[in-house]
Amino acid sequence: MLNQLLKKIIRTGVGPGRFIMAAAGLTIAMLLILSAVQIQVNYNELLYGKNNQDSIANFLVINKVINGNKRENTLSKEEIEKLKQQPFVEEVGLLTASRFKVSAQSPSDNFPFYTDLFFESVPDKFIDVQSKDWAWQPGSTTIPLIIPNQFLDMYNFGFAPSQNLPQLTQTMVMALPIVLNVSFQGHPVRFTGKVVGFSDRISSVLVPQNFLEMANKQFASQAEIKPSRVVIRTKDPGSPELVQYLKDNGMVTDADKTRFSQYRKIVNTIVNASGITGGVMLLFALLVFSLFIQLTIAATKNEINLLITLGTSPKQLQRFLVKQFLPANVIITFVCLAVVAILQYVLQGYLQKQNMHISSLVSYYTIAAAGIILLVLWITNVSTIRKYIHQTEK
Repeated sequence: MLNQLLKKIIRTGVGPGRFIMAAAGLTIAMLLILSAVQIQVNYNELLYGKNNQDSIANFLVINKVINGNKRENTLSKEEIEKLKQQPFVEEVGLLTASRFKVSAQSPSDNFPFYTDLFFESVPDKFIDVQSKDWAWQPGSTTIPLIIPNQFLDMYNFGFAPSQNLPQLTQTMVMALPIVLNVSFQGHPVRFTGKVVGFSDRISSVLVPQNFLEMANKQFASQAEIKPSRVVIRTKDPGSPELVQYLKDNGMVTDADKTRFSQYRKIVNTIVNASGITGGVMLLFALLVFSLFIQLTIAATKNEINLLITLGTSPKQLQRFLVKQFLPANVIITFVCLAVVAILQYVLQGYLQKQNMHISSLVSYYTIAAAGIILLVLWITNVSTIRKYIHQTEK
C-alpha cells in the first residue's frame, strides 16, 4: 500500500514533459560518448590491426633531401642512431651501395638490351621477397637479383613499345639469364644474374649482402662512403610525428606512404572533439537529471513530509526513489549500447567491402564506458536523493 501511494505521489510530481526532456538529454549524451569510444577503437584497429597491416607501407626508404652537395646527402652515424631512438621507429636497416661499375646485357642478340646498373643490399628482414634462391655462395658466378616492379613497368609500358620489343611477364624475366659485367682495373669480370623476385618496397636492384661485401672489397673503385639511404620499419607510416621529424632533419621518403599524416590530424581532432562533446553533454545530462530529481522531490515536499510524520523512514523513501529513477537510466544505457552495436555491425560490413577490417562487435572499452557511466548515474541519483530528502525533512 505504501509503495502504491508513493508511486501516485511521484507520478503527480514528475510530469511527462520533464521526464522526456531529461531522458532525451541523457540518451544523446550517452550515444555521443559511447560512439566516440567505439570510433577511437575502430580507428586504432584500422591503423594497427593485424588484418590491416600493409607490409609495404610499414617500411619506408629514407634519404636526405638532395641539395647538390654530395657530402651533405649522406647519413652520419649520429643521424642514424638518433633515428633509431625515435619512438615511431621499430628497426633501421642500412642500404649499402656498390662502389664499382657494373652493366647488364642480354645473352642473346634475339633480345638485345644493355644498361649500366648499380647494386644495393639490405638485411634480409627488410626485403619483401621470399625466395629459396635468394642466397649467394662465395665463388659462385651466379648472382640472385631482386628488381623493383617499377623497372618492369617502365620497360613494358615505355621502353618496349618505343623500341618495338616484346613485353615481358615476371615469369619470363625470372627465366631469362642476364650477363653482368663488373669493371675491374679496366677489364670486365663476368657474372650471371638471375632475377628471383620483384620488390614493391625498395626501388633498387638488390643483391645478397655477402656478395656485395665481397664485391666492394675486391672491385671497389672508390673509398668506403657513408650510407645515403636507410630502410625503417614503423607501425604507423602516416604518423604526423614521423613526418615532422623527417622535415625537421632534412630527410624525405615516399610521399605516397606518408600522405595520410594530415588526414590523421583531422581525424584525431574529430574523434577527440566527439569525445569531449560527449563528456560535456554527459555532465549536462547529469545536471538535468539532478534538477529533475530535485524538482520531483520539491513538488512532492508536502506529501513526503506527511509520510515522514506518519512514520515512514527517510531511508525507505530513498530506496523507493532510487528504484523509480535508476531503471530508466539502465534502460537508456542498454538502448544506447544496442544502437552503437547495430551501427558497428553495419560499419564493419561496409568497410569490409573496401578491404578494411574492424570487428563486427562493440569493443569491451565501449561496454566498460557504458558501465562507468551507469555507475556515475547511480552515484549521482543516490547522492541527490539523499541530499534533498534530508533537506525536505528539515
